[in-house]
Amino acid sequence: MRVTNIRAYRIPTGGVRPVLVEVTTDEGVTGWGEAAVAYGLGARAAAGAIADYSPRVIGQDPRYPRQVYHEIYDNSFWTKGGGAIAFAAVSAIDQALWDIKGKALGVPVYELLGGKFAGQAQVYANGWNYHCNDAIEWAKAAERPLKDGYKILKSYPFATQQPGRTLTHVQRRMLSPEELTRAIDRIKLLKKVVGDQAELMIDLSGGINNDQLFRVLDLCEELNVMWVEEPLDAFNITGLKNLAGRYKFPIAAGERVYTRNGFRNLLETGAIDVVMPDVGNCGGVFELVQIAAMAEAYNARVSPHNCASTLCTAASLQVWAACANAMPLEIYPYLPESNGYVQVLKNAPEARIRNGHLEVSTDPGLGAEVDAERLQSYCVFDYKQEAA
Repeated sequence: MRVTNIRAYRIPTGGVRPVLVEVTTDEGVTGWGEAAVAYGLGARAAAGAIADYSPRVIGQDPRYPRQVYHEIYDNSFWTKGGGAIAFAAVSAIDQALWDIKGKALGVPVYELLGGKFAGQAQVYANGWNYHCNDAIEWAKAAERPLKDGYKILKSYPFATQQPGRTLTHVQRRMLSPEELTRAIDRIKLLKKVVGDQAELMIDLSGGINNDQLFRVLDLCEELNVMWVEEPLDAFNITGLKNLAGRYKFPIAAGERVYTRNGFRNLLETGAIDVVMPDVGNCGGVFELVQIAAMAEAYNARVSPHNCASTLCTAASLQVWAACANAMPLEIYPYLPESNGYVQVLKNAPEARIRNGHLEVSTDPGLGAEVDAERLQSYCVFDYKQEAA
C-alpha cells in the first residue's frame, strides 16, 4: 500500500478554523486527520506546513505511521525544536496514517496501541458560557450543562467575549482592578450556582503576574476546585518550579506543548499533576500515548486537550482509551450552535454523549465518517503522486 494523494482543507466554522488532511492510498483506503490549531491564529500556516511535508509522505507505506513520522521529523530540519504549527501539521498527517492502518486491518486505532482501558470516557464541558461577560450571567450559564448531565465544568474567569473572536485573554500579563474583581466574582458566583452538583476546572491561560495570580489561586484552593489549568505560561519553567507543592489542587498544562521533549520539561518542574497533550498538535497518535506513559513515571495523569472539529474528538477518544492514566476528556458540546458552523462528520462523537459520558467507538480506524462531499469547497491543497 502506498500514499498517492494528500489534500488539506481549511474550514471556517462557528468562530474556529479547523484544518483537516485527507490521505489517499493506491488501494482505495482513505485516512483523515486534523491539525488542532482551530482557535487562535495559525490555520493557514498549518495547512501550508501540510503541503510542505507532503513530498515526504507521498509514496510511503501508510501502514507504518512511525516510520513516516520520522521521515518528516528527521528530514524537515525545522521540526527538531520546531513549534506548534510544525507539529500540528505532523499530527494531522500522523492521525490520517493511523486511521488508514486501522481501516486496513479492520480494527479501531486503540487496538493498535495495546487495547482500551475503558469502554466509555467521562467528558467535561467547555465553552458553555463564552457568550457571557457579566459575572452573574457568566455563572448562571452553568445551569444548562448541569441540566444536560455534565459533572465537570471548565471555564475562563479572566477571558472576555468580543465580536468575531472565540475569546480574548489577558494582555500584558495584568488585569485592571475592575477585571480582577470581576474574575473573582465569577468564580465565587459559579461555585454558588454549581454547589456540589459538579466539579469545577479553572483555566487561567497562563496570563497574569504573580501578585494577582496568587489571589486567584488562594480562592481556588478555598473552593476546592478540581484543577487549575495553566496558572503560568507552560514555557515559564522557573515559575512552575516555584509553584510546585504550594497548593493542594492539581495543576494541569500542555495544550501548547509538543513532543515528549516538551512534556518532559513540564514534568521535571514537579508542579504539573495533569498533562494535556492535544493529538492534533503534540506530534500525533503515538506521541500522545508516549507522553501519557512518561507522565505515569512522574506519577502524573493525562487529560487530552480537545478544541477543534468533531474529527479531533474522534481521534482524541481513541488515544484516551489507550492511556492507563487518563482523566476526563474535554468537549465543547454547544459549538455546533455557533453561526456558520460546519459539521465535518456524519457520526460526530458528541451526539453520543449521555449524562456526561461518551462511548468509545469500535469502528475501524479513528471511528470517524467524514462528510467528504460537504468539505470539497474548502480544499486548499491537493498533492498527487504525479506531482512528486
